Amino acid sequence: MPLQPQAAAPAGGGRRINPQLAIIIAAVVAIALIVGGGVLYASGKDDGKTDTASSSGGTGGGDPKGGTGGTGGTSSKGSEKVPANPASEVLFQVPMPKVAKDDSVVVEGSWLTDEVYAKSGVAEIVGYDVDKGTKSWSIKLPGPVCHASRHITEDGKTAVVFQPRMPDKNSSEGCSQIAAIDLAAGKKLWQKTATSGDQPISFDNVTVSANTVAVGSTSGGAAFDLTTGKALWSPKPTDSCYDAGYGGGAKLVAVRKCGQYGARQLHIQTIDPKSGKVLSEYKMTQGIEYASVVSTDPLVVAADVGDAAGDGSGISDFFSIDNKTGQLRTRISAPGDDYAAKCDGISRIEDCSGIAAGNDRLYVPTEEHDSTGKYGSTNEIVVFDLATGKQTGQRGDAGDGYTITPLRMDGGNVIAYKSPPYDKGGQVVSLDGGTFKETKLLENPSDETIRGVETSMLPSYAELLYSQGRLFMSETFASSSSYSDEYLAIAFGATG
Repeated sequence: MPLQPQAAAPAGGGRRINPQLAIIIAAVVAIALIVGGGVLYASGKDDGKTDTASSSGGTGGGDPKGGTGGTGGTSSKGSEKVPANPASEVLFQVPMPKVAKDDSVVVEGSWLTDEVYAKSGVAEIVGYDVDKGTKSWSIKLPGPVCHASRHITEDGKTAVVFQPRMPDKNSSEGCSQIAAIDLAAGKKLWQKTATSGDQPISFDNVTVSANTVAVGSTSGGAAFDLTTGKALWSPKPTDSCYDAGYGGGAKLVAVRKCGQYGARQLHIQTIDPKSGKVLSEYKMTQGIEYASVVSTDPLVVAADVGDAAGDGSGISDFFSIDNKTGQLRTRISAPGDDYAAKCDGISRIEDCSGIAAGNDRLYVPTEEHDSTGKYGSTNEIVVFDLATGKQTGQRGDAGDGYTITPLRMDGGNVIAYKSPPYDKGGQVVSLDGGTFKETKLLENPSDETIRGVETSMLPSYAELLYSQGRLFMSETFASSSSYSDEYLAIAFGATG
């Protein structure tokens, strides 16, 4: 079953952000483009170096054929076809599942194959026909999904972590259950736990790389064979360091923590997915407490060094690391006041949104700033060379009133979503990896009702997947509401 690349989907570790509040917050931070500070765009043209194609760890994961990072190599054309008519229509909407009054349940996880759009509901995962929205299958779980891998394999397998039973409003049962899911067959392959002493571990994250499911926690990391569920490694009581989590996809990268809080040292390790053997290691400066894996190939890590970001984005710097040697290639300063990407490296190691990596480059959106048009604000995607840390001079403009966010790589091209102004629908575009020329792939209806659903699921707090003329947007939390028109997911499809 051929699979299409996944857009990275942000994980839902906290309470769902009110969309209106999120828009207000984003609008408050403006970027001065001239004297007075802000983003300076490097002059000059692309340096002309040979591109290497890989997937992103952006909004929120990756690529079913390897996820956050591809295999590298010479840049090729993307696989996304340009529709004859990019104007879209609503294919289907999934109603918000019922939850108890004043309650909220995690519904993280969405995946896309050629035939099925799969989405976590309340204690279940449901597969929907990609065009009709009819249910293809349903997998019942004893408790809510806590964390979901954003990567799927060539044959349509992925993994989730979930609670062993439904919690009540005042307590959690812990996220101790790990399961492999076959999206093609619509079934759970196996269910496992790992223990620390005689207690089950509550895991903070899950990822997939090659045929390995890896989970991390403050008690350490564990891994299982994706096909059989066989344990590959688990925490050892004698370990003085622990794997807080992993980045998956093309390679498997561990964020290993050593030392006490305040004197912590993070080891960024590329490891063999089958054995756990360390292939290369980069030791970050002591005192950096948290780090997020943006991409595993090329290897890019984000950190908020000394709380310098100051805006809650979790990013003050990006670190470009050589997978083979473990050497730091370059460090890129990315002040939170200037750039709109964000990561939650506290426990959710791959929870980054608004970033893509490929072509040995990093694609990062700027914060919104004043526009010269009638809508008042806009932003851009800027590009950093992962060998030098310098900007390439490429820039993707959102356009008046739009806000552009990288979703993922498509070969050597960048797939991005444009959040719309108040009277238009959103867009999906492809930016050529060399020229950065924009090609429109999809434009959603401007109808007020439809636009209201779309803008409640923007990239900073929802999951977006795009492939071959179809865009799927979904929530990461189900909550009780007095509104009858709330949806768990919405799907758009090009009409031509």
